[in-house]
Amino acid sequence: MKRLFFTAILLCVIQVNFAQAPATKAQVMKLITLSGSDSSIKVAKDQIINMIPTDKREAFLKEFDATLPALYDSMADIYVEMYNEKDVKDMIAFYESPVGKKMSSNMGTFTQKIIAASQTWGTDLQGIMAKYAQ
Repeated sequence: MKRLFFTAILLCVIQVNFAQAPATKAQVMKLITLSGSDSSIKVAKDQIINMIPTDKREAFLKEFDATLPALYDSMADIYVEMYNEKDVKDMIAFYESPVGKKMSSNMGTFTQKIIAASQTWGTDLQGIMAKYAQ
């Protein structure tokens, strides 16, 4: 009877561990690409490059691009920390769906519009802050 009881407990523990298996970095890297997160980084890159003198852009881009693997690795670590394997698989399934594909294909434009809206909001907020800062 004790054996049956301990076997049942062991099976429950194993089931819980499988249900909460961590996502792998490979799964997360796929998700980052599918979600359009890399498109948002490209939008930022396009904005930043305009601040660099033309004659220095090529060298800057080489260094900028060299930083991206570390950024993606850090992003993957955050996903792995916050989501389990099932969560990531569900997100991948969403981004492989028609509406998910639409979201990711529009991510660059979406990000540009969000940045513009945020800048307008920030300008308006500065006026409000000035009113109360005195």
